[in-house]
Formats: sequence, structure tokens, C-alpha cells
Amino acid sequence: MEFLYEGLFAITWQQIVMYAVGAILIWLAIKKDYEPALLLPMGFGAILVNLPFSGVLNQEIANVGTAHGIIEWLFEVGIEASEAMPLLLFIGIGAMIDFGPLLSNPKMFLFGAASQFGIFVTIVVAVLLGFPLVDAASIGIIGAADGPTAILVSQVLKSNYMGPIAVAAYSYMALVPIVQPLAIRMVTTKKERMIRMPYNPGNVTQQIRILFPIIVTFIAGLVAPTSVALVGFLMFGNLLRECGVLGRLSETAQNALANLITLLLGITISFSMRAEAFVSLDTLLIMVLGLVAFVFDSIGGCMFAKLLNLFSKNKVNPMVGAAGISAFPMSARVIQKMGLQEDPSNHLLMHAIGANVSGQIASVLAGGMILNLIPQLIK
Repeated sequence: MEFLYEGLFAITWQQIVMYAVGAILIWLAIKKDYEPALLLPMGFGAILVNLPFSGVLNQEIANVGTAHGIIEWLFEVGIEASEAMPLLLFIGIGAMIDFGPLLSNPKMFLFGAASQFGIFVTIVVAVLLGFPLVDAASIGIIGAADGPTAILVSQVLKSNYMGPIAVAAYSYMALVPIVQPLAIRMVTTKKERMIRMPYNPGNVTQQIRILFPIIVTFIAGLVAPTSVALVGFLMFGNLLRECGVLGRLSETAQNALANLITLLLGITISFSMRAEAFVSLDTLLIMVLGLVAFVFDSIGGCMFAKLLNLFSKNKVNPMVGAAGISAFPMSARVIQKMGLQEDPSNHLLMHAIGANVSGQIASVLAGGMILNLIPQLIK
């Protein structure tokens, strides 16, 4: 009967920590409704992969040979070998996004770029803390506020910290309503937060909407070739939405495909949350650095808006600059709520949406630039 207790006696304290981490992620998903489609499968997966002799991982069994575990197989096929899962998810994300508010006010493109500031600040800080450049770059991409991009970059660069990076990226995305207001208030005054921005959208024709994803893909391919997979799948999803002849496919991409891939991606990434790799001081540092990245993203967007206001007749509410992160549409909603708190008649949602969808493009371009630049630096 000893085999019945073998698993129980094999549990380590690090695995107990991971059971607690998994339980916290599940609690956040269910009780707080924080990114439940991802945090719940990640939390449950963290428990699965840390059960002793877990059947979800590959293992050698005496007189039998290698038993292939489903989560390790999904990780090897869907992420490690091809990066297929995060890329396929971009099709669904692209199909969900309406670039109309951005195209009607192209100035919002600038805020998407400015709000990637946290990525590069965090890379520098991570290097100063002793992380190798590859790992520092992977940690910095948490600041893209884009979970699939963070997973893809850390995998392509072969970072040792994919699990903590994924947890940090999705956790802070879920905590945008808490983190971002604090960062914004650090660098803005009440008067600045009350700036009104009238919304007078220009006419965005279907032809422009169709050409936009094609042109962006071409530009990305020329400027940052390694970003083509990221940008291309995002723009392909958007083209499905805007072409007007593939309504059912667009609906499928937005719902069935996005939901299925999100579910599988969440439980698959738990492979990199095994206790021996996850429970360490470095994991705590990565969580702190992820917070640094998000805070400086918001600060970068705000400060850039304030800089523009020095030379612009029509002032920009600095909070709109902070919406340039990729956490769509949470960040835009946060800005709208903060604007109404300062002035109940000040509606900033459409401006914030424009900056927010710009952040979607900027985040994948930033990820592509890092994938292109880092291998050159470490040669």
C-alpha cells in the first residue's frame, strides 16, 4: 500500500508554494473577475504540473518507457516549436479591434509609441540587477501590457523565466484599474486631469479600414521584419472584421477561436510554472519589474502628452496618453472613469480608445523590435 502515499510524501515545500500560487490565481479569476479566461486555467495548471509524478508531464516509467504528458506536449507543439498559440490568438484579438477611433484621429498613434517607454526602462533596470540581456529583454516586454507578446518574445529569446513573465504580464493586465490610476496621479495635476477634449471624428471609409491592416503589415515587414508574424496575424484578424464579406469567420475569430486558444494557452503556459523553476528570488524580482514596466508605461504616455501640450493649441488630457498601453479596452475604461471623477461631464472614452488600440499595434511592433535587436547585440 506504500504506493498510495508515495505522492504525498514526495511533495516539496516549493510545490506547496505553487499550490498557493495556483489557488490565488483561481481566486482572482473567480472572485475578482481578473482576466478569468487566462488566470483560471493558469492557476489550475500550476496545481496540475506540481503534483508529484504528474501525468500531465512527460516521465519515464519502469518497464513501460516514456509516458507523454498532455501539458508538456501542448507546450512543445503549441509554444516551444512553433509559437502557434500566441500567434493564433492575435487573429482573434485583431478581429475584436475597431481601429476607427484611431484612424479618425491619427495623432493617437503617438501615444501608443510613447506608452512603450516602460519596456525599455525595465530592460535597463533588469540588466543592472544582473539579469542576462536575453532575460532582461523578455522581462521588459511585460511592459507591452500584452500577454501573448510577452509569451512569444520570452519563448523566441529562450528566456529561463517564461512562467513568471506570463504570470506578471497577465496579473498586471488584470490590475490595470488599480495600478494605472496611481501612476497617472503621480505625474498629473487635477487641472490637467480636467482638460476637455471635444470629439469630432472624421469619416473613416470602408476602403481606409481595409487598406489600413494591409499597409501596417507592409510597414512592419520593412521596419521590423521579425515582427511580421505578430503584426501580420493581428492585422489579418482585423481584415476579417473590416472586409465585409467574412462576417461568420470574423465572429468565429472573435469568439470561438479566441476563447479556445486563450483557454489552451492559459493551461499550457503552466508548464513553465513548475516549482523548481518558479519558486525563487528571481521570480519576486520579475513581479516587481513587471510593476515597474506598467507604471513607467503610464508615466511615459502622460509625460508625452504634457510635452505635446507645450506646443499645441488644442490641449490633450494627459490621462489619454496613458491609455496608449496595450491593455484593451481596460485602460480606456479607466481613463473614462477617472475623467468623470474629476468632471462628471468630461467624456474621454473615444480619445482613450484611439490611444488604446494604437497601443495594440505599438506593443507588437515593440516585441518585434526586441526580437530583431537583441540577437544582434548578443552576437
